[in-house]
Amino acid sequence: MRPRLRQALCALALATLPGCSGVQHVLAPAGTDAGFLANLFWIMLAGAVVLWIFMNGLMVYVTRINVRQMSPKKAEALIIGGGIVFPTVVIACLLSYALAAMPDMRAEGTGTRLKVTGEQWWWRVEYWPEGADAPIVSANEIVLPAGSRSEIALTADKVIHSFWVPALGGKTDMFPGRETRMSLEPLEPGTYRGQCTEFCGDSHAWMAFNTVVLPQEEYDAWLENAATDAVAPEGEAATRGREVFFAEGCGACHQVRGTAATGKVGPDLTHLGSRTSLAAGTLPLDEPSLIRWVRDAKAVKPGAEMPAYDHLSDDDLSDLAAYLEGLI
Repeated sequence: MRPRLRQALCALALATLPGCSGVQHVLAPAGTDAGFLANLFWIMLAGAVVLWIFMNGLMVYVTRINVRQMSPKKAEALIIGGGIVFPTVVIACLLSYALAAMPDMRAEGTGTRLKVTGEQWWWRVEYWPEGADAPIVSANEIVLPAGSRSEIALTADKVIHSFWVPALGGKTDMFPGRETRMSLEPLEPGTYRGQCTEFCGDSHAWMAFNTVVLPQEEYDAWLENAATDAVAPEGEAATRGREVFFAEGCGACHQVRGTAATGKVGPDLTHLGSRTSLAAGTLPLDEPSLIRWVRDAKAVKPGAEMPAYDHLSDDDLSDLAAYLEGLI
């Protein structure tokens, strides 16, 4: 192999390696469904390589190695066998393998039941424990138990979205006025990034979410806490921040269960401080990010409907962030 060609191939291989791992990659599966899809990718890749080698090898053989006139009968057999029969057999085998696994991937969930609604540009999440009359409402983060199949109902508010957690399974579209469904069976505890994969407007690229997979016992404890009302703030700064929250009318858009904040327009903030990110995966959840978001949400996320609160003083913003971080 020529040195320059070898170097180019090595550079190409190295460039692709960073994409083969991480919290948002189909080839780093952490669930049953994603594992099958990763295996399917490698098997189909192998099938494509076999087809490519066979067809190009045949082309090289008849045009470079064994250049001679061929009888019409033999030429027809070569075209039909190599160009039709062989590819059809390989593709049929790959298709049969993929279709055989679809019933398992479409199986009904037997564990957690959720409903996720795609908003602009965030996620409304509702948990429906068995026997519950009302959902446990959250936003912008999904928590699932490891080792069991969870049922997820999907819908949208105004425009089409698409729900995808690459490390856990395939993607499913979300339509206004229609409910689709999917199920996921995570296997490994951890935090995995999801993303909207259907262009939905200004902040489509900033419409992400984390999926936190917990062992069953930890998940049960988390769900129990998620069902509780918000805890009263502790400390002078958080108490002052609560006053700022209600004085600015934040409760008209956001709900904080156990308080006078009953808004349904924006994300539920009851346990905001326990989440791993802010603004649908856009920012880390910490005080500087909260201040930046509240001061001018549109500067962070174009098209966001939340108004700017740049008229608040630095102290007010800091106190408000302390209150929001304390909602755990």
